[in-house]
Amino acid sequence: MTIRVALADDQALVRAGFRMIVESQPGMEVAGEAADGQEAIELVRRERPDVILMDIRMPRVDGIEATRQVAGATRVVILTTYELDEYVFDALAAGASGFLLKAAPPEQLIQAIEVVAAGNALLDPSVTRRLIEEFAKRPEPAMKRPKELASLTERELEVLLELARGFTNAEIAGRLHVSETTVKTHVAHLLDKLGLRDRVQAVIVAYEAGLAGSV
Repeated sequence: MTIRVALADDQALVRAGFRMIVESQPGMEVAGEAADGQEAIELVRRERPDVILMDIRMPRVDGIEATRQVAGATRVVILTTYELDEYVFDALAAGASGFLLKAAPPEQLIQAIEVVAAGNALLDPSVTRRLIEEFAKRPEPAMKRPKELASLTERELEVLLELARGFTNAEIAGRLHVSETTVKTHVAHLLDKLGLRDRVQAVIVAYEAGLAGSV
């Protein structure tokens, strides 16, 4: 199945570069380009791409608001110039499935598109830890505790906290002395119970539920 990829960036040269990379792959095609956030929203509604590569700083509507409006219709990968872009956390909270540095090599971009198109989150553990550090600098959360959290078993809650600490499934398995398959099952169950799309959203919920102090 061909993965249809939309490109949203206000720099034509950047879009051209990404187009060349995407079109070099036999299983991918470019579904269209957008030069600002408003165009990105319209493009997604019109073309329904599988994935959109979204810049954050764009005219008219920025990438965060555009992500908020299209996240339910397509998978969003945020493009950023800096690893600690101040808006990355906001973009993830808005519904993005991960982020990628614009300077990433072509093979990493292709891998990112494939991972996100498959329904997984693109969030490296080291990135998660940096996001935790960024979150720690912010004001205390409003201690929102979704009632769905009460439906989690003790083990599922443990796994959620480990996700929020930035550990991979393999690392969580080692820390909790269970198999990696068991961890995957727990992750799937907690995502289902919380009505979440992926582990990125699980980390966000852990923060917003006031669990950051436990991390």
